[in-house]
Amino acid sequence: MQLTHEVEQMTCVAKGPNHGPAPIPEEGRWVQVTQITDISGFTHGIGWCAPQQGACKLSLNVKNGIIEEALVETLGCSGMTHSAAMASEILPGKTLLEALNTDLVCDAINTAMRELFLQIVYGRTQSAFSEDGLPVGAGLEDLGKGLRSQIGTMYGTKVKGTRYLEMAEGYVLEIGLDADGEIIGYKFVNLGKMMDAIKKGTDPKEAFEKNVGTYGRFNEAAKKIDPRKE
Repeated sequence: MQLTHEVEQMTCVAKGPNHGPAPIPEEGRWVQVTQITDISGFTHGIGWCAPQQGACKLSLNVKNGIIEEALVETLGCSGMTHSAAMASEILPGKTLLEALNTDLVCDAINTAMRELFLQIVYGRTQSAFSEDGLPVGAGLEDLGKGLRSQIGTMYGTKVKGTRYLEMAEGYVLEIGLDADGEIIGYKFVNLGKMMDAIKKGTDPKEAFEKNVGTYGRFNEAAKKIDPRKE
């Protein structure tokens, strides 16, 4: 190590007590982190691309500094879905530091990785106070039955009002209006459950009908419309 002339001439002053870094909560323990391998936790983060035309929700399950599980959910950009496919293959098995410097192609995924890194190294994970953390596979539980992301897609105009297109329950088939033309409920099909049934051999028409449901006071609607056509 090179020193400048000014530093070489300085008197050496002894360093006082060194208590190490402040401990952070990790999976039910308080840990003084000095190495990447000291870090464990499960958490989520959101990223966005530079033109802000798409977004990514990234979920990581980290054990002893290694990413054991990654869930990548993207929205609003077709190219981002292909980058997500790469990320789901690239991220597991890497250390947090490697992942932070991995070329994930997509700005949104890179940004999400940065936000997660900050959460994890500062002890702000979802599993900070959960003893032993969450098992590998916890990311899939976020998706629920059918393993589909929860998506909300709504569209509205001043002249024609709002249209519900996709809710947490599934793809919206119809929205119900009362006598004043206000939405009081909707009918949907759960695509995840429907596809699971079809894969098991159920007739597609029967699978569709069995996974149609309603929300709110849809059955009391004075008028029912297809939000994509009417």
